[in-house]
This record gives sequence, structure tokens and C-alpha cells, in this order.
Amino acid sequence: MIYDLADLNYSYNVSDDPFSLLDREWSDTPKETLSRTGFIVLSVFLGLIMTFGFLNNFVVLLLFCKFKKLRTPVNMLLLNISVSDMLVCMFGTTLSFTSSIKGKWLLGRHGCLWYGFINSCFGIVSLISLVVLSYDRYSTLTLYNKRGPDYRKPLLAVGGSWLYSIFWTVPPLLGWSSYDLEGAGTSCSVSWTLRTAQSHAYIICLFIFCLGLPIVIMVYCYCRLLWAVKQVGKIRRTAARRREYHILFMVLTTVVCYILCWMPYGVVAMMATFGRPGIITPVAAVVPSLLAKSSTVINPLIYILMNKQFYRCFLILIRCERPSAENGQSSMPSKTTAIQLSRRVYSNTVACASTDWCNKLWDVQ
Repeated sequence: MIYDLADLNYSYNVSDDPFSLLDREWSDTPKETLSRTGFIVLSVFLGLIMTFGFLNNFVVLLLFCKFKKLRTPVNMLLLNISVSDMLVCMFGTTLSFTSSIKGKWLLGRHGCLWYGFINSCFGIVSLISLVVLSYDRYSTLTLYNKRGPDYRKPLLAVGGSWLYSIFWTVPPLLGWSSYDLEGAGTSCSVSWTLRTAQSHAYIICLFIFCLGLPIVIMVYCYCRLLWAVKQVGKIRRTAARRREYHILFMVLTTVVCYILCWMPYGVVAMMATFGRPGIITPVAAVVPSLLAKSSTVINPLIYILMNKQFYRCFLILIRCERPSAENGQSSMPSKTTAIQLSRRVYSNTVACASTDWCNKLWDVQ
């Protein structure tokens, strides 16, 4: 077995700890946890996630700083995701990594509250940014707009994502549910196993408004967007349209990867909350948690490898070439395609309400 009882080898023995009584009472609770081998394996995976998550997001931030052409309105949302992912690696994953090496949580009750809050907060920021990004892609491709790039709305969306996240992650600090140890006892999250009506109400709200509803909105926007792109493709196939297919594929891949990373964690959390006590073993809790943390590594790879703008700028960066206006330093807005679909379809032909196919928004070539 990869796990045994915490009170055998990795108990939280703080009888001589000078911390407060609250910390001692909280830490002395025996918990089922991993064996030494299990902690070593967990430490290796957390170390890889911490290292590559930080480096990958650092490269994205460096590209934003170096190449002005990447500083488009919609890319502000991608920047927001990278910032939140990088903060998770710096202030969250590092704590669980060091705790896994020791085989126990090292920072006491208050450190657990801090860890649970920042990981939940930054994770929700990333998800809400993806929701806004999905709506932006949908509105950009289906609504006609002659105005140039507008930074006001994306910046408001970035601020709104942080406020929305704080709104849902502060309540456990104030008594509505709580943050507690999870899985192998080397990381903290919402107290999924707390059997109270208040805790269950909070978890249900958190699941609906911070996972279920955002995913539904993203799926709706992209389903409508896929239909719109497919209909326009029947009328006119241009290089601009192929670029839009490419950008759509990139964002869809980002969302699918996010769902694959976070949905298992959400399912396990709901099982721990409403299932019978002890139904989730340490291994069953650790694996979804690692998948959720791996999203900080995956997102930057999608930006760099699937977005031609990012990829070309990345090649310039690693080759130490001097940027020029032609390969990515220009601050001029780039071109993409914006369309407005007519609501009526005659004989399987879509009538386009606008013939301006070159509204300047976002170039992915």
C-alpha cells in the first residue's frame, strides 16, 4: 500500500511546539497519509510543476515586456492568466513542495489558511479570465465593430476577475466554511470533509459559480463560435479565415486542457463532501490535485506553441535576434477578421451583413 496512518510515521506531533493552542489542536488530528515512497513521488511531481510552471510563465511575461506587438487588448487576458499561474508557483506550490519533502505540513494553521486562500483565489482568476476570453473571441468574430483596439474593457475584465475571485475565496477566512489540510496532508484547500450545513452550502455555491457556470458559458460561446465560423467558411475561404480557425483552435485547446485539469479535482471534492466518510483515499485525492496544479505548466505552452505571434517572438528571443517592426516589435494594431452573421439563412446560404473583412483586431500569423 502506498499509504498508511499518519500516526505511525508522519504524524503531526507538536507537543513541544511553541505555537498557539489553536495550532496544536488543529495539527494533532491523526490523518491518513502517504508512505515515505509516496511522499518522494509527490515531491518529484510538485518540484517539476513548480519549476516548469514558473519558467514557462516567466517566458510569457518576458515576451510581453519585450515585444510591443503582443500587447493587444485580448492578450491582456492571457497575461492575467500567466500572472496568476506564476503567483501560484511562487507562493503556493513551493509550500506544498517543501512540506512533501518533510512528509507533513510545516506552516501550521495560519499557513494553511494562507495556502488555501491564494491557491483558490489564483485558480478562480485563471478560470474567469478564460470565460471572458471565450466571450471576447465570440463577440470579435460575430459582431461588426469599426473601432480600433480598446484596452478599457479587457482591463476592466482583468480587475473584475480578481474581485470575483476574492468574493468567493474570502468567506472561508471569515467563518463560512474553512480552509484545511487535504489529500496527503501537505497542502490545504477548502475543507471538503467538514459536515455542516454552512460548509455544504458554501461548497455548492463554489462549485456552481466558480466551476460549473463558467464552464457552461465557455462551452456555449465556443459552440456558437464554431457554428459561425463553419457557416462563413461555406461562403468565403480566405487566409484571414484560416487565421481565425487557428486562433479558435488555440483557445479551445486552452479551455479543454483547463477542464481536464480541474474537473477531476471538482468531482473528487464533491465526493469527499457528500460521499461517505473516508471514500477518498490519499492517492485518490493527490492525483486530481496534481492535475489541477499542472495547468500552470500547460497554459504557457499553448500560448507559445499554438499562437504564431508568440511563437515567432519566442524564436527571436531564444536566438537573441534584434526585434524589428516586421517581426514583432511594431506597436501598430494587427489585422484579423471580424464578421457579422445575418440571423436569417436562405437555402443553406448565410448572408453576411458586412463586407468589411479586415477589421484590425488580432493577427495570429
